Amino acid sequence: MHHPLTPTQQTAIDFARRDLTEARAADLASIDDARLILLVERLRGRLDDVLRVVDEVAAPPPP
Repeated sequence: MHHPLTPTQQTAIDFARRDLTEARAADLASIDDARLILLVERLRGRLDDVLRVVDEVAAPPPP
C-alpha cells in the first residue's frame, strides 16, 4: 500500500533533491577544501534525513 508523504517528509526529500542538484552542478575541481567539506557534510545530513523518511514509510503500521 502506498501512502502520500507528510509535509515534513516531503520537505526533507525536496531539500535533499535541491542540495544534490546543486552539488552535481558545481565544478568540484574549483571548490576549495573548506567548501568541499561543508558540501559533503550537508549531503551527509540530507542522506540521513532521507533515510529517516524511508524508515518511517517502510515501518509496519501500528497494531
